[in-house]
Order: sequence, then structure tokens, then C-alpha cells
Amino acid sequence: MISTQLSDWLLDSDPALRWQVERDLLGAEEATWQATRAKVVHEGFGADLLSRQDADGQWAGGAYFPSDFTFDDDRPQPWTATTWALKDLREWGAPASALEGTAEKLTSARWEYEDLPYWGGEVDVCINSWTVSNGLWLGADVEGLVDWFLDHQLPDGGWNCEWVEGSRVSSYHSTLNALVALLDYQIATGDGTRVQLARARGEEYLLSRDLFRRRGTGEPFDDRALALFHPRRWFYGVLPALDYFREARTLDGADPDPRMEGAVEMIRSRRTADGRWNQDHRLDGDVWFHVDVPVGEPTKWVTLQAQRVLDWWDETQPA
Repeated sequence: MISTQLSDWLLDSDPALRWQVERDLLGAEEATWQATRAKVVHEGFGADLLSRQDADGQWAGGAYFPSDFTFDDDRPQPWTATTWALKDLREWGAPASALEGTAEKLTSARWEYEDLPYWGGEVDVCINSWTVSNGLWLGADVEGLVDWFLDHQLPDGGWNCEWVEGSRVSSYHSTLNALVALLDYQIATGDGTRVQLARARGEEYLLSRDLFRRRGTGEPFDDRALALFHPRRWFYGVLPALDYFREARTLDGADPDPRMEGAVEMIRSRRTADGRWNQDHRLDGDVWFHVDVPVGEPTKWVTLQAQRVLDWWDETQPA
């Protein structure tokens, strides 16, 4: 159980974060956290982002990039377009009813890649992952994209956005994003049979590498993989991976794999004396507004995610 001082600090936050603290860390009654969750579309981050939606259902005039972005632009990738807005609202707990008509409107939207229709996805694993999750939430037909993931799993068990360039070796980034989409599909539809084998193979790809190591050397595959940050976009992080496994193992009724221990203990070791975690990385590109603190400051979002991973892990370990 977290301290009163820490819980007070976490609860002094936007409803998008506060309801998750109430549910996941404090064990509040459902009526309590649901009442907080209902505020997401009326207050703070959720209300602000909803107010920026265009009449055509998009944000910033584009599917993945804003309409004024050019691919010879040397500025960092912006995070203001439709896919990112939907991802954030969904993860903040906004109900699909707050975006009534959006799924239908987006049938007219097109990806920047080859002008492909929005709900059909495109060739990028990560983009298709968010499209599946967002589509399930809004009630769009994304069954074809689920088939696409099953068809594009690589021989080593994972996925890679660069498959279209001929890559046959999986990527941490793409694999985690694909797994999140398949888990969301299973949660939303109850169809475990369709995706269970693919999920198991993808999970093994990560677990066989202790969630962050290179198979050949045992060294971390990327320094940023060990960074603690919020919000998450396409790139991999060991904390989002652990949070995925927490949700997946809970759904499956399975204990955590012991190969996660090194990653869990790394997270534990980064906790400060007052029970908080600091921000290691912040998005460089344009945003509508920042939802978390600058680098080096204590972050409530990471503290929520890290503490619930540790709570889950510790509760499942032998006495």
C-alpha cells in the first residue's frame, strides 16, 4: 500500500490519471473511480483534446501527420494528428460515446501512405496497432487488420514495421505495439482462439530477451528502452512492456514469467526515497499540450505505471 503522502500527490491530478490511481493503486470502489473517469470528457486533458477535433472527425487535418507536415521537413515528428489524439483519449478512459459519429467520419479519412482508407490501416505495424485498438473502441470494423497481423508475424515470433523493406528480423518496438493490439482485440471480443498463438509467440520474442537485451551479447538493445517516460508513442520501453504483461497475464490467469525479474528490479531500483519515479524522456515534436512533467522531475504517470507493475509482481511471488 502506498503512503498517504504519495497517494495525495497522485490524486492531485487530471481525471485521466486520477481514476486509474483510485482503481489500480488504492482499490477504490467501482462507483468511486467510475465517477472520476466520467469527468475525463468534461475537464482537463480530455475536454481540451476533444475541443480540438475538426468537423471531419480528424485532428490537425491528418491521419498520422498534421496536414501542414511535409516529409522533407527537418522538425521532429509532431504528435497532434488523429491517430495520436484517439490513442490518448482512449487510454485516458474517455467513452466512445463522447466521439459519436467519429468512426463513420473517418471512413473518409486517408493515410498519408498511398492514400489508403483509414480503418483499413496501411503497411506500418505500429500504425496498424493503434488503428485496431482505436477501431475496437469506437466500433469500427477492424477484423481485416487483425488478420493482417496474423499474416505478417515474422518467423522469429515478432513483428517489424520494416517488413515492407524486406526485414525478416523482428523489432522490439513493433512487437510490443502488435501485442497490445492483439490483447485489446481479445479483451474487446473475447476471441482468444484467434490471436492466442500469435500473442504467445510475440511474448516469447520479448521474454527470451528478458524484455530488453540483445540475444547475442546480453546488452540492452537500446538505451532508451530502459528510460522511464510518459506518454508513450511508437518506441519501446521496458515499463510499457511490463505493463502489457501485467494486463495480459491477468487476462490469461497466468503467473508472471520469471524472465521478467531483471526488468522489474530495474524499475524498482529507479524509485526515489519518497516513492516516486522521475521522467527520463519527453516528446520533442509539436503537441497540443504536455500531459506530463519535463525531464528530471517526478512524474505521476510513470509513478502510477511503475507502482502498479510492482504491486502486481509482488502479489504474485511466492511467500
